Amino acid sequence: MLYLDHAATTPVRPEVLTAMLPYLTDRFGNPSSHHTVGEAAASALAEARARVAAVLGFRPNDIVFTSGGTEADNLAVKGLAIGAALRRGFSGAPVHVVTTPIEHEAVLSSCSYLERVHGFAVTHLPVDATGTVDPADLAAAIRTSSLPTAMVSIGYANNEIGTVQDVASVAAVTKDAGVPLHLDAVQAAGWLPLADTGADALSIAGHKLGAPPGIGALAVRSRLPLEPLLHGGGQERDRRSGTENLAGAVALATALELAEAEREASAARVGAATRVFIDRILALVPQAALTGHPTRRLPGTASFTFAGTSGEAVLLGLERRGVITSSGSACAAGSDEPSHVLLACGIAPEVAQTAVRFTFGHPAPGVAAPDPSVLAQAVADAVAAVRSGA
Repeated sequence: MLYLDHAATTPVRPEVLTAMLPYLTDRFGNPSSHHTVGEAAASALAEARARVAAVLGFRPNDIVFTSGGTEADNLAVKGLAIGAALRRGFSGAPVHVVTTPIEHEAVLSSCSYLERVHGFAVTHLPVDATGTVDPADLAAAIRTSSLPTAMVSIGYANNEIGTVQDVASVAAVTKDAGVPLHLDAVQAAGWLPLADTGADALSIAGHKLGAPPGIGALAVRSRLPLEPLLHGGGQERDRRSGTENLAGAVALATALELAEAEREASAARVGAATRVFIDRILALVPQAALTGHPTRRLPGTASFTFAGTSGEAVLLGLERRGVITSSGSACAAGSDEPSHVLLACGIAPEVAQTAVRFTFGHPAPGVAAPDPSVLAQAVADAVAAVRSGA
């Protein structure tokens, strides 16, 4: 069985399991406890925080450990926007948030919450057919009036089509305007450089990197007002209450360091194989169309529409041939609605419902990478079978 849905989740790396296991057994202390066992746990948590910060290009005190990417995105969008409103002197003061229509639902739903519950204004920037934001549109959208822009939230790399944004240009616009920039880097981590993005806040998730589900982080500059989502014991410097997932934090730090150390070589190897796979699909499958940017894309992501098919039927055909993949975001699995990302890129609903996404993982030591030409032929056979009704 060949697993090609690494954008949904990844297997836990053996090195990560080894690193976190002691904190699930004999080193089980609560970092908030004031005794030797708790102090040892607090020391391990501080070390994990510093390791994550070093890779992300933030200070240790900027790192907030969360339950995953969804919570990190929620904390960034809601926390920064509400924090900006509170800084203006009274609760509920309306502010303005800028995002795009192709973001993960964690960002889009957070923006919707701010509109519905707090009366905030939200601007969704247009994207072109490749899912790319024009920095000029961002500059035009930022407000400095009585309803000022509190923050901008944009995905570094899209989780469905793999398009990588020009974050340097985006960050230049937000910096010039004095507006905090949040980058959802959940998909970018491990594939793209993270330390010099120019972001004021950045989200990652462990299970995309070879750590287990249930751990993530939001890196956010300490100078920014951040209203917490969770209240209680005041952990994470009052930004995220709740007993910390110490084993998860160690796992995240380990996985992030490993991914960063291997990033350039892994991206080159996987990217080359993915380009061969894309070229073969486009040559073998009539009416196949690559979605996303043709070159500025995540190295291991290849998403296509296959007009005249059902994406779900193609997925079943691939699984019968030993290939596991998806039609898009795992968070939208089972939905009958076409992808909001593809619709925002101008793809017709009936074509969007034919989409299939292939996401390759980092090469495992001693494990041969799949032959992209053989894999492309399996895809072509599955599409042909669906079209013929076989």
